[in-house]
Amino acid sequence: MHINKIITVSIALLLTLTFAGYSFAAEEYFSDLTGVPSKDKIIAMQEKGYIAGIGNHLFAPHEKVTAAQGVQFIVNCLELNLDTVKFAKEPKATDYFVKADNNSWYANALIIAQVNGLELPADLDPNKIWTREEFTYQLILAAEKHANLPLIKLVPVKIADQDQISIGYDGAIQRALTYGVICLDNQGKLNPKEEISREEAVEQIFNVLQYIEKHPMPKD
Repeated sequence: MHINKIITVSIALLLTLTFAGYSFAAEEYFSDLTGVPSKDKIIAMQEKGYIAGIGNHLFAPHEKVTAAQGVQFIVNCLELNLDTVKFAKEPKATDYFVKADNNSWYANALIIAQVNGLELPADLDPNKIWTREEFTYQLILAAEKHANLPLIKLVPVKIADQDQISIGYDGAIQRALTYGVICLDNQGKLNPKEEISREEAVEQIFNVLQYIEKHPMPKD
């Protein structure tokens, strides 16, 4: 009888912990995603720990993405780090980016990005709002480099506002379209110079990770 009581208590405790864990997880969801088309993708990326909100369970999906935020998103989603790197001296963000603030929240992300070979300019302004083409370009190049994506047969997509795409970005944009990371609007436009929102950036991250999952690195 005593053993049965212990078992009953144990099961009750297990159920309590399970439901408590579920409640805690539910509370982690952002509270400002009602009606947001990419809600499920945002939640999925938050659950994996790839993105964070702005406090008080807010994601601010319509806010624009700064260069610092964009770099942090990319570093997180590709799980880049400094684990295997040894430095002669402690690195600082300003060693690589003259406009950086070594005491800012983004400093470590910039260091990780540089050491892992992201093609960021030395005069990167962390507070500058990134455009759609800037974020897409950096995300695609980083994903291709670190996920070792296979070569693909590229069939160029006609982009109605091709002339608005910055020189040197068009290749990455075309590959992003082929990978299914981005799509054109109903007029066949990319609107490359538009400032990218947090929602759209996370949607691209979700899509690129889906592509990587379906095209894993070949085993040695």
